[in-house]
Amino acid sequence: MGDDLLPAIDNVNTFQTFLETETNNQRFNDTTKMESGDYVALGHINDPGFGTTDANAYFDIGYGNYGVYPFINKDSVKIDSVILSLAYHDTSGDTNSLQTVKVFEISPTAGFEDTTLYKFTDPDFAVTGSLLGSKTFIVNTLNDSILHAQPGDTSKLVNVLRIPLDTQLVGRRFVNYDTIAGPLGAYRNDSIFQTLVPGFAIKSDAASGNGGGNALTYYSILDNVNTNLTIYFKATKNGVTDTSSISFAHITRIKNGQYAVGQANIIKRTEGGPYLTYLNNGPSLDDQLYIQSAPGSYATIKIPGLDTFQNAVVHRAELIITRLPDPSANIFTPPSALFLDRISDAGDTASTFDLDMGLQIGLSSSTYDLAHFGGSLNSDDTYHFNITRYVQKILTEKKKNYTLRVYAPLRTFLYSEAAGVRIPPIPVISEIANGRVVLAGGNYSNPAFRLRLRVVYSKI
Repeated sequence: MGDDLLPAIDNVNTFQTFLETETNNQRFNDTTKMESGDYVALGHINDPGFGTTDANAYFDIGYGNYGVYPFINKDSVKIDSVILSLAYHDTSGDTNSLQTVKVFEISPTAGFEDTTLYKFTDPDFAVTGSLLGSKTFIVNTLNDSILHAQPGDTSKLVNVLRIPLDTQLVGRRFVNYDTIAGPLGAYRNDSIFQTLVPGFAIKSDAASGNGGGNALTYYSILDNVNTNLTIYFKATKNGVTDTSSISFAHITRIKNGQYAVGQANIIKRTEGGPYLTYLNNGPSLDDQLYIQSAPGSYATIKIPGLDTFQNAVVHRAELIITRLPDPSANIFTPPSALFLDRISDAGDTASTFDLDMGLQIGLSSSTYDLAHFGGSLNSDDTYHFNITRYVQKILTEKKKNYTLRVYAPLRTFLYSEAAGVRIPPIPVISEIANGRVVLAGGNYSNPAFRLRLRVVYSKI
């Protein structure tokens, strides 16, 4: 009620108070699944405040012209090089570090299916055979342009990671496939191709010293022209030698009436440092909160003072959360946004703040008004969440005073009490596992930094 135009706080008609909170760190049992448009994370992070993160990627490829043999003349083919390219998007962590990635083939018995959406927290998939290739690079060079020469065209590529693969293990194998029925008929149709080529596993090499890196790099892999497996070769037909190339891409397909995308991004978090200490300190109230973006952590917030607060006209009720100084914050930055919801006593249901967040329910995803509801980091190192109408209903209608939850999900799946339904997911941050932040809890030593609820109200 009127929280966009606050009256002057004169302590006669309008008052201001701050309610204390009780806060605690929690692990987030994240069941978010990778969707077709998500950026894929690769890399290794060793964060002294939070622990380690390892991110591996898995995806299949396909051929765009089944029924046609791609290498002109099988008996004359000479492989020049084989390159697996990934379209680079962004980095989280130390951009000056070295990163090594290794490429393997997904095992045919790994259970990797192209019609399944996999959780980011699923176990890694088994691989088979020898190492197919690797690449060590300085993270901040990924956006440098590189000269790319191919038959009839010389151009510059930017924002592409190019990984050389073994010409025999990969290139010669693809040359030996054909279009006829039989054990090598990969180019006959997509089903046979996927059986013979289950896909690639791209793994961070955390055990390679400096090559293990201290960053996550993000890539756009589905239906992106810069993500592909390209085989460069020479072949002779009718006495003429031709220099050419053929590309195999990770594309969306229709299989048995549903989309087949064939991809997974497995993120493994191993808690460490102060974050692990706070997680293991039992039910005691925490003075510091460690928020790691999904799949990571969350913090619970209770506001006992709302249960005894007098009925009043609430002009503004905002949760104020302060970011604490952190020696690693220049490398490991905060998430692009934090999110606030309320959870049931059993912890099995999370609900929106329908009126305060300006919720818009769509067919495939829902949105909210970030500027009004809050969640962005302000210049004074604080986050604010506007829960005015929620607090008003507690005071006036004796609605339930919920335990609140603050976290940084890729997207979140919530129940809307106003609509009476579980709504389509709400996107919050743009990249999985990107960002973490240390916050002052409800009993932080400096009262000015404590997590608290500011209420501006008039007596009735």
